[in-house]
Amino acid sequence: MLRVGLTGSIAVGKSFVSQTLAELGCQVLDADQTARAVVAPGTEGLRAVVAEFGAEVLRADGTLDRAKLGGIVFADAEKRARLNALLHPLIRAAHEEWMNAIERQDADAMAIVDAALLIESGSYRSFEKLIVVHCQPEMQLARLIERDKLSSEEAARRIASQMPQEEKQRYADFLIDTSGGFAETQRRTEEVYEQLKVLARKAV
Repeated sequence: MLRVGLTGSIAVGKSFVSQTLAELGCQVLDADQTARAVVAPGTEGLRAVVAEFGAEVLRADGTLDRAKLGGIVFADAEKRARLNALLHPLIRAAHEEWMNAIERQDADAMAIVDAALLIESGSYRSFEKLIVVHCQPEMQLARLIERDKLSSEEAARRIASQMPQEEKQRYADFLIDTSGGFAETQRRTEEVYEQLKVLARKAV
C-alpha cells in the first residue's frame, strides 16, 4: 500500500484536491475529523486541553469550543505550540491506526491523509510521498476572508501563524498549484494521481 500525505496552508484549495483524489478512488482521511475525535467528550485529549487552557474552552454541554480555543492559540505562538504538543501525538497514532486498517483490507490501496500541519508536526515522515497544495498569496488571503468571513487583518494573522507556503513546497514530492481555478487544479490532481498509481504498483 502507498501512504501519501496531503498538505498545504490555510485556504489554498486543499479540500478540493482531497475531494478529487477520493473521487479517483483513493482512500482519503480528513485530519480535521481526527482532530475533532481526539478531543471528543471523555477523551484523553479533551482532558489534557482543559488541564492546559482551563474550563473556559468548554461549551455548556461539555464539548470543546473550537472557536474560543482557536482565538487563544492563533494569537499566541507559545500556546499554539503547547496545544500541538498535546494533540499531535494522539492524531498521529489515530492516522497510523487508520492506515494499518486500510492496508489489512486492501494491500493495493492508496491511503491519503489530508492534514494542514503534516510538516510542522513532523508527521510527514510517516508517509512515502508528500503532496503540497499551494496558490498565489493574494489569492490565499482573498479565499480566507471570503470563506471564514474574517477581516483582512485577522486573515493575514492566521496565514502568518503558519509555515510559509514557499517553505512547505520544499518538502514536496508533488506540487499542485490551485491558482488557475477548478478545472486546471483537477487536471493537475489527476496527473499526480496517475504518477502515484505507478508508484503504488511498484511498491507491491
